[in-house]
Amino acid sequence: MSDYAIIGAGPSGLAMARELQKLGLSADGFEAADSVGGLWDISNPRSTMYESAHLISSRTTTEFTEFPMRTRVDYPGHRALKEYFDDYADAFGLRGMFQFQSRVTSVEKHERGGWLVTVETPTGTVSKTYRGVILANGTLAEPKVPEFFGTFDGEIMHTSAYKQPSQLTGKRVLIIGAGNSGCDIAVDAVHHAESVDLSVRRGYYFVPRYLFGKPSDTLNQGRPLPRRLKQFVDTRVLRAFTGDPVRFGFPKPNYKIYESHPIVNTLVLQHLGQGDLRIVPDIAEFDGSSVVFRGGEREEYDLVLLATGYHLDYPMVDRAHLNWQKAAPELFLNIFTPSFNGLYVMGMVEASGLGWQGRAEQAALIAAYLHAASSEPDRAERFRIRVAEQSWPDLTAGYRFLGLERMSYYVNKDAYRSAVRAETAALRKRIEVKR
Repeated sequence: MSDYAIIGAGPSGLAMARELQKLGLSADGFEAADSVGGLWDISNPRSTMYESAHLISSRTTTEFTEFPMRTRVDYPGHRALKEYFDDYADAFGLRGMFQFQSRVTSVEKHERGGWLVTVETPTGTVSKTYRGVILANGTLAEPKVPEFFGTFDGEIMHTSAYKQPSQLTGKRVLIIGAGNSGCDIAVDAVHHAESVDLSVRRGYYFVPRYLFGKPSDTLNQGRPLPRRLKQFVDTRVLRAFTGDPVRFGFPKPNYKIYESHPIVNTLVLQHLGQGDLRIVPDIAEFDGSSVVFRGGEREEYDLVLLATGYHLDYPMVDRAHLNWQKAAPELFLNIFTPSFNGLYVMGMVEASGLGWQGRAEQAALIAAYLHAASSEPDRAERFRIRVAEQSWPDLTAGYRFLGLERMSYYVNKDAYRSAVRAETAALRKRIEVKR
């Protein structure tokens, strides 16, 4: 039996490979595409990236601490980020840990222990047994496509299939959903489409990329304010810089800031103010070439673009093995199954400002546990007992996150990183880390 398998060579998979490498633990990595980068590789057939995509968190709060980006751009685009992951993989020799064009089709319990991993490769299907498997295949791959009453005669497309503005040229476009991708594409559309409407059902908080001349997420970095004070201060700062989105047609949010992911795009407000696009209500039904909205308004469109997000999906493994509860697995620190069955999840965490360093810290905790399990089993056993017998830490920091599917694995960045670091420190005593 081999040691460990890593599924995916995106940011999370690379971080996992790096942390195992530091502790001298062997692993086989599998990536369906022909290179590293995950969704940031727009040439990857499974990538949901589009040409105008940039980071919505700034470079210094997003990059791996041990490997700063070459670019000095505050919010680099996807091509610069693909180069970054290429550089990261090459700098630490991580590419050799992965088999590319190798798609994992199943992860099953082996009758003699461990996990049987089946992989489709260019030369055929192979299977191998591993002591443990780290799922790092990402959270943005399975499009969430809602059902609507009626039928639409025009084109319906999910944002996962959107790549470039030419797809919108000359069309009457309705975008359903005003998350970060929906707003990005709306800004693209105003320059190419005949008309653009944005259908929303709830209000949003809009954060400018810059405040006081600096990337907005770098302000107060490392010195988190108490929840109530932060919500009070930031709400008023945003209102001073962006105004009230309600005046542009958005509903008033029925929640407080940071209880859902904020929208890092104020250009959409500018275009609303210029009349380049407009806000329309939630959809009641489709009717031929028309869309009927709640309230009875009817408009004709050529293209309906679904910015409706993604379902969390680990299709290669039975959900029962991951303690799946409703929309997501219920895991200790979003990583460990309560049964410690040898499956570990990397990157199943969302938080405003967590960055890839937050994922690297996840990987460091997994690596520390695996090292302890092989070299100091008593220490690993104490960790398992603590997880089983004690209350799991509060990862919300008191924020009342909305009960949305995408928020089912959402955490507060500071609470999460503090909890992960504490567990890693406890497991890493006397471990010699290779650099």
